[in-house]
Amino acid sequence: MDAPTIRFGPPLRAAFAASLLVLAAALAACSPIGGRISIPPDATGSTGPAATATPSARVSPSVQLSPSVQPGPSAAFPVTLTDDEGTAVAIPSEPERIVSLTPATTEILFEIGAGERVVATTNFDDYPPEAVDLPDVASFTAVDVEKIVGLEPDLVIAGGNNFNDPKAIERLRSLDIPVLVTYAPDIATVLADMELIGAAVGQPEEAAELTASLEDGFADVADATADLERPRVFYELDATQDIFTAADDSFIEEMIELAGGDPITTGSTTDFSIPLERLVTEDPEVILLGDAAYGVTPEAVAQRPGWDGMTAVREDAIRPVDDIVITRPGPRLLEGLRLLAEAIHPDLDLAGG
Repeated sequence: MDAPTIRFGPPLRAAFAASLLVLAAALAACSPIGGRISIPPDATGSTGPAATATPSARVSPSVQLSPSVQPGPSAAFPVTLTDDEGTAVAIPSEPERIVSLTPATTEILFEIGAGERVVATTNFDDYPPEAVDLPDVASFTAVDVEKIVGLEPDLVIAGGNNFNDPKAIERLRSLDIPVLVTYAPDIATVLADMELIGAAVGQPEEAAELTASLEDGFADVADATADLERPRVFYELDATQDIFTAADDSFIEEMIELAGGDPITTGSTTDFSIPLERLVTEDPEVILLGDAAYGVTPEAVAQRPGWDGMTAVREDAIRPVDDIVITRPGPRLLEGLRLLAEAIHPDLDLAGG
């Protein structure tokens, strides 16, 4: 599910963004996505009654936000769920020892009340605080299968689209450990995956409450920005070598639209790099620095060769943002959307909803 947040040093960030990005990366253009919401035409799999993502009446028609969520599945076990890669995953009993292999999944598990059952995470999990000191069984480059097996989990939740090594997932499954794979290229699938995870751990009602709350919050932000001008927005993921930003139809593009901006994208659904010439032609009115955590400053951006003619540079509209909460597909995504909207529209005050 982690359409993962980019949390590397510059070289790794660039490599990650290139292959992926993933946040979408390969979005609808990549492997079929399963789950309970039909997103791309070739989506397969179902964990319950199918629900089609349909635009909310209060949201821009270009943004598919509000899935018509059916009543959540019961907490009865055994249960077989179809994950986001179309794999039927049999879970014989309510999991008591859960391994989370993505930061977003960890946050979801704690948010819906299953945190006490999480026995291991990754070495880049940073929230909530209770998760930080749990044993690490994965990094950005590897999954420690032996360590996971030694913890005797009855459920592993992994990230798809190569966020976690597919060979490690196959090996865990070969050892009769249930592995549920999630991958959310858009907000509708983020919500569906929260309910999928809730069903997998026996917390369906808590997951449904979470998704309903997030949907309401997303619609409130869309309401707040509906009548505002929509400036052209460039969201910088990384620019240490090539320039990386939102691809067409990507998760980040969708977030910017919901936040009241007109996103500048790469012109491709699979390529997250944008030539400087295209960026100059698009002429961003607002530049948001998702890479600010790595020392990128508005002053440094303004001094880049060829950037001085952009409206955002001339008008000093270059703004650092918290990339983790904006792009991590977990419970704090609404917080990220509010921050994004306030960065695009500085006169907005969405604190506390």
